[in-house]
Amino acid sequence: MVAPQPERFLIKQKETSMRKRKVGLALSIATMLVTSPCMARERDKSDAREIAEEAMIYGLPMVMNYGVIYEYFIDKDSSQYKTGFNQIYNTARVYTPKDTTVVTPNSDTPYSFVCADLRAEPVVLSIPEIEQGRYYSVQLIDLYTFNYGYVGSRATGNGAGVYMIAGPNWKGETPEGVRKVFRCETEFSLALFRTQLFGSSDLDNVKKIQAEFKVQTLSAFLKKDAPPAAPELQWPKIDKKLAAADPFAYLNFLLQLCPPVGDAAVEKPLRAKFARIGIEAGKPFALDKLTPAQKAELMMGVKSGVEKVKQKVATFGKDENGWRVGSAFGDRAFYKGNWTLRAAAAMAGIYGNDAVEALYPVLATDSNGNKPDCSKTRYSLTFPAGKLPPTNAFWSVTMYDGKTQLLIENPIDRYLINSPMLPDLKKNDDGSLTIYVQKESPGKDKESNWLPAADGPIYVVMRLYWPKQEALAGDWKPPALRVEK
Repeated sequence: MVAPQPERFLIKQKETSMRKRKVGLALSIATMLVTSPCMARERDKSDAREIAEEAMIYGLPMVMNYGVIYEYFIDKDSSQYKTGFNQIYNTARVYTPKDTTVVTPNSDTPYSFVCADLRAEPVVLSIPEIEQGRYYSVQLIDLYTFNYGYVGSRATGNGAGVYMIAGPNWKGETPEGVRKVFRCETEFSLALFRTQLFGSSDLDNVKKIQAEFKVQTLSAFLKKDAPPAAPELQWPKIDKKLAAADPFAYLNFLLQLCPPVGDAAVEKPLRAKFARIGIEAGKPFALDKLTPAQKAELMMGVKSGVEKVKQKVATFGKDENGWRVGSAFGDRAFYKGNWTLRAAAAMAGIYGNDAVEALYPVLATDSNGNKPDCSKTRYSLTFPAGKLPPTNAFWSVTMYDGKTQLLIENPIDRYLINSPMLPDLKKNDDGSLTIYVQKESPGKDKESNWLPAADGPIYVVMRLYWPKQEALAGDWKPPALRVEK
């Protein structure tokens, strides 16, 4: 080893000392800036806005979901009310413009609805045998709007079976006779049943199937005494105006039903961050105690959060001939903490299925690259011969109002065109199929293929139930919406 020369050693000492003084000065300035009251206030404002924005994006689908649950299962005065908790309600019809609670509703299949209260005990679903060739599914959705499980033609087959939904704190063995236990992360769960309808003459067959769906608490299933009931909840009234005015009050209420245990424990740091602006499980959100300036900061965060979600809706997935195609729905593992995607999925059409269950191309632009509007324009959608949407079950093209995303009143009461209608649709000479998308009838000779549209902006969703691999892989693409001259 060579010893350092004295001169170089002294120079290094001086350089080190100077560097230390510079670092110390920089730290002193930084400390002064951070601890300056003015800078601290600005930092606090920025933090509050950012947290409010993140909380809005995180909470938006949960508050939307609560709005549906409130109308369907809590508010008995609502025109949309279905039934109480742990009971099943069968809709022996498809959705029409009179159904206004859920945006972009499916009008292909009659629904059955369950909202399970899992606080005291699990809930058991009994499914009858359903004939082969008739698609059905039971989609399980928690309060986060995660799809955490499926029963149905694709997932479990068309045979009879018994399935159980257990809440986040339930501990027990799988009861005899239960084929599978689904673990829900939240204290309440939705179960949405879809049963394929082959046409108006098939409705009685669907009613018979629905009548055999059964929902029971575990104690009723086992014919045992029920456990003590869970405490009564004071459900806050909600509508669109109330939700927009104070979204975090609803989020606080919902978080008490979403314990951060099990897989949800990953949310603990996020919940701690939200608590810095008063978002805490089960606590009131004291909006009325904030100063006007504090309210303004929070609402700026809320507004920017909503705008980010809207941007995500507009740019989601890949552009395929003017349709946005991609996967937007799934469980916690699917989202990987991408709350913006989860919120965009709910805004585009809450309660969408996992892509393997249903694929949803959403129309974004026409063949000229413009937003579709039927107030002045007529369109056509042509599937080449042999290029209909590839599915194991069925497909549809559904029309919605571009402003509300709800079904549209029209003179022939037609809200979609789907594959069960194929025998009544006219094909072109080359074997292709053209659907006429316009506000007025294209004429009696083409009316069988007419999809009535709004007199203004339109929102069109294609549905591929149980899509084949070529659709999932992107090998099949939806055709462009052509402008008719």
